[in-house]
Amino acid sequence: MKMNAVINFIYLFLIAHQTAAFSSIKPPIAFHKNSALLAESTETETETEIEMVAPKKIINDPSDAVSEFISGLLYQYPNTMTKLQNHNVILSTTITHDKVNILSGGGSGHEPSHAGWVGSKGMLTGAILGGIFASPSVASIVAAIRAVTQVNAGKGCLLIVKNYTGDRLNFGMACEIANSEGRKCQMVVVADDAALERTNGITGARGVAGTVLVHKIAGAAAEKGLELEEVAAAAGDMANRVKSLGVALDSVTIPGASSVNDRLDEKTIEIGLGIHGEAGIQQSTLKTADELASIIVKTILDYGRDEDGKIVPTYKAGDDLALMVNNLGGISNFEMSILVRGVMKILEGGSEKCSVSRVYVGAFMTSFDMKGASVSIVSLTDAPDALIGYLDDETDASAWAKADIYKKSDGPRLSASEVPEVEAPKKEAADLSSVQVSIDDFESKVSKGVKAACDSLIENEPLLTKYDTIVGDGDCGITMMRGSQEIISRLQS
Repeated sequence: MKMNAVINFIYLFLIAHQTAAFSSIKPPIAFHKNSALLAESTETETETEIEMVAPKKIINDPSDAVSEFISGLLYQYPNTMTKLQNHNVILSTTITHDKVNILSGGGSGHEPSHAGWVGSKGMLTGAILGGIFASPSVASIVAAIRAVTQVNAGKGCLLIVKNYTGDRLNFGMACEIANSEGRKCQMVVVADDAALERTNGITGARGVAGTVLVHKIAGAAAEKGLELEEVAAAAGDMANRVKSLGVALDSVTIPGASSVNDRLDEKTIEIGLGIHGEAGIQQSTLKTADELASIIVKTILDYGRDEDGKIVPTYKAGDDLALMVNNLGGISNFEMSILVRGVMKILEGGSEKCSVSRVYVGAFMTSFDMKGASVSIVSLTDAPDALIGYLDDETDASAWAKADIYKKSDGPRLSASEVPEVEAPKKEAADLSSVQVSIDDFESKVSKGVKAACDSLIENEPLLTKYDTIVGDGDCGITMMRGSQEIISRLQS
């Protein structure tokens, strides 16, 4: 009882002082638009009036955005999701106590994380949603735990928490309160972001998209009827194995902001930018998809994972890997597949010679409209067979898409072979022997004329694109330019 009293005192103290504590936090140092940290930037910007551009969002009152999001989500899943009264908590409509129930959560704005992983089997039993990029309150987390556990009975629940100070404090305190009430509860912290050193500050590395794979492992292990300690161990194993790194072309602008986030200008990208817009490893000029893939994969490999107290490479040459390429919110599916290609060429080609048996691609943990993507890699070679099976087990979580598994032992991928083209019936060539051309130096003159026409089309691509954007779909200029470039290439060869 004494421990319970202490916990409740701390809880009430934090609630009482929450407003004052947050209001005393100073805003972080701003990065100048050209990516250099300039000491004089504050003075310069106060002297020059800056035009503020309000972001375009499909919202109503920003203060109601989270509750309205939940309302819309419940319309989409009328049979599988429900809301916990008085709290922004999404629960499965099927809750039992004969298995470990899995809870996770965090700030809103990372959808489909975390509500998209709630279902009747195989992933989360519930998701606790905080405000935009803000940890949920201790009260809401405790309420969610009470909703899925029994006092001195049942198998309890596991909390999966991304490694951020607010999340660790609030989920940790809620876990202690639950245990003091006689409810079985444990917590696994995920810190898969390879952008920060493990010993960075007090917290260390951040929790990012690899957390979703931890959800999958924990949920599947719970379905097998394992005890709380065993489910926590399986989740912890995946949390240790998976490593992630992202890249942003543009930073995130949250709903309700008075202006568009201009941290990154039109020529600058950031490697390792966090899912809340936190600083990454470095800023640089725009790079090709293959260059980005190379940087990301090498950084993840070198970051390593813990093995018996030692840091070893995240994977070894020849390993069987699972790959997750995550859309941070604003990248087209077209670009995502190009990035997947670049990563796969590195992992399965060159000196790596790994085999990627599972490729997960899509939006798993976003950052609103951040234009960027992240890559998560986990080696399965020395993983327990049970853990690999958990990845592939069925779940009805709405946002999960099962991987199309490739087994190297079966030979080359079926998708790697092309279906032979069926040739058109052959026609007899026309007899041109009687055709007479009376123009001197015909070939040279025609070639020059065709090239001149192509050069003109290439030069006027912006104008053609502009006009076609007004009256059509905007591709006329680019199509003409590419066709002209191909013609010139053939003329020269």
